[in-house]
Formats: sequence, C-alpha cells, structure tokens
Amino acid sequence: MPVHIGIIPDGNRRWARQMGLNPIEGHEHGYEKVKEVLKWIWNLGTKVATIYAMSTENCLYRNEEERKHLLDLVKRGLVELVNSEEVYKYGVRIRVVGKLDLVPDEVVRVAKEVEEKTKDFSERNLYIALCYGGRQEILDGVRKVAIAVKNGEIEPEHITEENFRKYLYTADIPDPDLVIRTSGEVRISNFLLWQIAYSELYFCDAYWPDFRKIDFWRAVRSYQVRERRFGR
Repeated sequence: MPVHIGIIPDGNRRWARQMGLNPIEGHEHGYEKVKEVLKWIWNLGTKVATIYAMSTENCLYRNEEERKHLLDLVKRGLVELVNSEEVYKYGVRIRVVGKLDLVPDEVVRVAKEVEEKTKDFSERNLYIALCYGGRQEILDGVRKVAIAVKNGEIEPEHITEENFRKYLYTADIPDPDLVIRTSGEVRISNFLLWQIAYSELYFCDAYWPDFRKIDFWRAVRSYQVRERRFGR
C-alpha cells in the first residue's frame, strides 16, 4: 500500500457549471468530498496524505468572492478536522504549508491552533498545501541553505539531496508514493515538485465532487501493479 498519497482535487468549478450551479457551490461539494476521501485514505492504512487545497495562483488571482469563500472553507475544515473523531482515532498530526503571508490572519491563527493541538500525534500525517507552489517551496529551501552557508553551519560542497530535504516544508515525511489528480487534466500544476520526482501519477477523468470510492481503488490498484525503479 502507498505510504504517502498526494491529492490534487481538481474540477469543482467545472462540475458546478455542468450541474447548473454557482462555482462556489462546487467548492462546497468538493470540500465534503475531501472529508470523505480522507476517511478512505486512513482506512487504507496510508500514513501520510497531502491535499492541494489552494495554489499560490489561486490565492493571488482568483476573484475576491471566490478566494474568500475558499479560505473560509479551509478555516471551517481545519476546525472540523481537529474536532473530528478520525483525527483522534488515527492519531493524525496536521500541518498547513505554503505562503501563509497570503492568508488572512484569522485563518493562520486557526491553522496554528490545529497544528499545536495535534503536534504530539504520530500515527498519521495530514499536510494541507495552502497558497502553495512547488517552485516557491524550493526557492524558500534554497534561501534557508544560503543562510546556513553564510552562518557557517554547512559547507557548500556538503549540500546533498538528502540534507537539502530538511529545508523543505515536508522535511519529516516521506515523498509521495502516489499522486492522484481528478478532472481529466494531465499535469501536476506546481505540486510538490521536488518530492514527486519518482512518485507514481494517476489521472482520473471524474471531476473532484464526482470522485468515487471505486475511482480511489482503481488509483491504488494502478499503483500496486506498477514496478517502481526510482531511476535505476
């Protein structure tokens, strides 16, 4: 079974338009689907999940009404998560990563509270990528390495892939084994660029609100029958 599953939950707005609904209603249905899929992931025995909640571009360029609604959903979701029985049943530590300077203070406050309340859990990890971009994460890591070199904490010739990892947002979790993207789009959209170098990718045609348990199992089964060589 995959130890770490990454999810790119795409297609909420297109699903809403197809159903004759306001795009905001698509995000509401997508939010409910996230909660459902997380239960499938924990029941599978998977130890780590990373959900691509909002990209940096979402936070910068979506219209104000939609952006506010999405951030309100994230806030609501964090509160519901930390009070859900699954978090305590499975011992889920929750982390929120990304450019949180683009996030309203109230959402950041709730994120920090949730992280604090779950910091001692160790059975599962849930990472929520918020206002996140893979290139930005790598640049942030490079800046941290540059500061470490400047301070004499590490020599440039001693920088390796392995010790660079500790400067990334996901320093203490394994790289994703499987990344699932919905909506029929075949791209990774700046998601965990460093970490998914050797991940197995699965693209599903269903829009995120229509993503079914059978679709999830097909993704897992596809992962199981692939031979992972890690470039060797």
